[in-house]
Amino acid sequence: MREIVRGVVIEDKFPGIVVGAIASEAGLLLVDCPIRVEDGREWLSRLSDFGRPRYLVLLDAHPDRVLGARALDIPSLAHDETRLTMAAWPDTFKGAAHPIGAEADRLKRITGVSKAVPEVTFSEELEVHLGERVVELWHRPGPTPGSIWVVLHDVRVAFIGDAVSVNEPPYLGEAEIDAWLESLADLRELAGYKLVSSHDGLIRNNDVNAMGRFLRKVPVRLARMADRSQPLEAAAVLAPKLMQGMKVAAARREQALLRLETGLARLYRRTYGLDA
Repeated sequence: MREIVRGVVIEDKFPGIVVGAIASEAGLLLVDCPIRVEDGREWLSRLSDFGRPRYLVLLDAHPDRVLGARALDIPSLAHDETRLTMAAWPDTFKGAAHPIGAEADRLKRITGVSKAVPEVTFSEELEVHLGERVVELWHRPGPTPGSIWVVLHDVRVAFIGDAVSVNEPPYLGEAEIDAWLESLADLRELAGYKLVSSHDGLIRNNDVNAMGRFLRKVPVRLARMADRSQPLEAAAVLAPKLMQGMKVAAARREQALLRLETGLARLYRRTYGLDA
């Protein structure tokens, strides 16, 4: 666990995502949660010196960041679209049924998914008053329609979810590429802020630029596939080319490649109206 500024901590030891917590004299606001219930308990135990958890913010509906919320008895906040997505899920989750290169793929069977559905949602912006501390939630779609950021102006920190991924490709299956690029442009408003990625922790401006270059390639390559009437399976050929330049650890390459392949195939199908 690392305190990146006064009262803001992040932890990257849990599978799938980097979680965070914002402390005040009135309690804690948690940013995402570990996917495994036992990891969630450990996370809360380690935060006990900082205060009592008051709220949980879910940055989007990716299963790696939301499934653990079913075991947390605190109000959860998210975007309207995130709630709609999660409310449509069955109460039982089987990760191996539809693998997407996520840590959730490893879950054999869990129940109680409905308990993770966020109670409080918003459309554009939401201000959370945590004692004297003001936390802003901004809707910034791109990775998913319901992606949000958590912004703290007093200490110049922003949790930006999957907006930027450095060492591994993000999941593109729910992506809105144009909106994603617009959201990256909005990071200019946060010049000088510490930016926390859900996969890489603290990132640099160069990482934002690299993410933009990666995203701009995606619709161009998919358009070429469509022009050639290539099938969904062609995404398996495209994925390794798009991953060139990413420093994916050898032990994680297979999972990262699956994430990119499945995401590209779904995005291709959505964009061009193809049958599965």
